[in-house]
Amino acid sequence: MKLTVKAVNFDMAERLEKYIDKKTKRYDKILNNAGAEMEIRMTVVKPETNLNKETKVRVIGNGPEMFAEKVCDTFEQGLDQCLEIIDRQVEKLKDR
Repeated sequence: MKLTVKAVNFDMAERLEKYIDKKTKRYDKILNNAGAEMEIRMTVVKPETNLNKETKVRVIGNGPEMFAEKVCDTFEQGLDQCLEIIDRQVEKLKDR
């Protein structure tokens, strides 16, 4: 699986990069057979407010595109919630 991470309006810390690698590692097994690509886009929306970290996860492969988007206090929280949504979408595809 090809993983692309984009940071918009901020510099990504090494700690966040390691967290992303840890959380997405299991998708190598799940999505690799389909030749899928996962794109994670993290954006600081309005630096002066809470809930200003937007996380978008898109999975493109042989099947239908999967997408999740969340705005949270932290990127870690947003990534976790987006990956939960992607998990549900993967389960729906398996049930078909």
